Amino acid sequence: MRNEEVARVFERVADLLEIKGESVYRVLAYRRAAETLRGYGRDLEEVWKAGALREIPGVGEAIAAKIDELLRSGRLEYFEKLKGEVPETLSDLLQVGDVGPKKAARFWKEMGITTIDQLEEAARAGRLRTLSGMGERSEARILQSLEALRRRSSDRLPLGRAVHEAGRLLERLRSVAGVERAEAAGSLRRQRETVGDLDLIVAARDRERVRQEVAEWPDVARVLGQGETKTSLELRDGLRVQLWVHPPERFGSAWLYATGSKAHSVRLREMALDRDLSLSEHGFKRADGKEILCREEEEVYRALELPWIPPEIREDLGEVEAARAGRLPRLVEEGDLRGDLHAHSEWSDGAVDIRTLAEAALDQGLAYLAITDHSQSLGMVQGLTPERVHEQRAEIDAVQRSLGPSLRILQGAEVEILADGSLDFPDSVLTRLDLVVASLHTSLRQPRAQVTERVLRAIANPHVDMLGHPTGRLIGKRDPADLDMEAVFRSAAEHQVVMEINANPERLDLNDGHARAALGFGCLLAIGSDAHHPDHLAFRSFGVGIARRAWATRQNVLNTWAAPEVEAWLGRRRRPGPRDRG
Repeated sequence: MRNEEVARVFERVADLLEIKGESVYRVLAYRRAAETLRGYGRDLEEVWKAGALREIPGVGEAIAAKIDELLRSGRLEYFEKLKGEVPETLSDLLQVGDVGPKKAARFWKEMGITTIDQLEEAARAGRLRTLSGMGERSEARILQSLEALRRRSSDRLPLGRAVHEAGRLLERLRSVAGVERAEAAGSLRRQRETVGDLDLIVAARDRERVRQEVAEWPDVARVLGQGETKTSLELRDGLRVQLWVHPPERFGSAWLYATGSKAHSVRLREMALDRDLSLSEHGFKRADGKEILCREEEEVYRALELPWIPPEIREDLGEVEAARAGRLPRLVEEGDLRGDLHAHSEWSDGAVDIRTLAEAALDQGLAYLAITDHSQSLGMVQGLTPERVHEQRAEIDAVQRSLGPSLRILQGAEVEILADGSLDFPDSVLTRLDLVVASLHTSLRQPRAQVTERVLRAIANPHVDMLGHPTGRLIGKRDPADLDMEAVFRSAAEHQVVMEINANPERLDLNDGHARAALGFGCLLAIGSDAHHPDHLAFRSFGVGIARRAWATRQNVLNTWAAPEVEAWLGRRRRPGPRDRG
């Protein structure tokens, strides 16, 4: 069983436990395990064979025993027993807006509804309204949620679109009278590669005024629900938004709560209880009922004797322990990036010429840019032939002379790893390039052993400097190649080949789990925009988010180095003898 398959089992277990009404801590344990395994950079079976399951962050003795059972037998007795108590298909009902675990349990126990189709049939027949506490309006909302579920191509929004949509909504929120502050929260703020609902939080004293104005926006289809501090909205395109409104003096604790993750929040609440405090979105409360209000998140952490923890690593995967011990790393920031080592011009499938791309990089404050057009075998993108590589060098040199020392332009190429593991250019061409990025674009469905050997052969080529978007995935569109990532990372560390975090929001490849595993093997990372248009250079912010989730520091990322350091490092790689990083 692969990591994703085991994660899916644990996710189902968590859903069924929640429907059954089990302890939140038991539910969280399985959800956390599912999330960890889904993003874990090493092959689970290899870790299991090495007897190292307990070394996986967040995997305790009980979860390790269940992973062991799944990998040994292909089934989990606990899951089978649970499915005998709670129909597995009830998990699907939780995808429907307005249907939580308690409501799903009622539909099952009181009406025999166990599938989405049965739920829709009952709603259309007017039978849901007969349940106590439901009524026509509740039934209508469920029907609308079912229709919205169908409209959404996925139950998760790609990070790029989530950032765009959140930015648009936050700009409007900040213009609402009385709003002092508006920020993104939830998995978007934690820079997850995909996002469910958009969580937005506002500091304002007149809560009702904010709610009323937002509900009247033309792109708001309906208000799904409203509580003391949170309003659930559905936009006309099916996107769901959770709007939190708190007074400014409570904003810090509320922002932390709305950001999550749930596991991180539970850990902080446990720490508060150890200090005779209770922690909620509203702030701290002492045993005598007196409150401690927190305008900023730092005040919450300070009360728990912790430094502020960056949102990207709030997953209860060791960040609290690191904070306690004073070992929180200074995570890489977008401002640390000095250059971009992956960009395409009109010499292959880019939209603009080299000068336009270079000027855009200069405008964005970069000190160097690698032009890495595709190699010849990718005919559909008019990849470079060896002859055109020579012609392109002349244009790069001309642009370099025109711009002067303000921006260093490197000539690279994104060279295809062919089906047999050889590279698309002969050594005579590779040696003339400043940077060689080897990438997979074709034959991604090769068997695991074959595609892994293909990548390992490319990594061992002394001319290869970086492995581009290593798994070849497109989020929600194309599955990653079935690579033995542990073998890839081990070889990349041995040959000192850089592992790219491709920042294109449709790729984000390496993902955060793989990037963290790569760091564990001693690999050096690079954050590449894979720009095909000047605007795409800004994609690097998405790559930084993934790198931060992987606990990467600026020392771990090649393109935080100054241009002379990068060129010197590349130059040393082209000399005979051991490779080093300087």
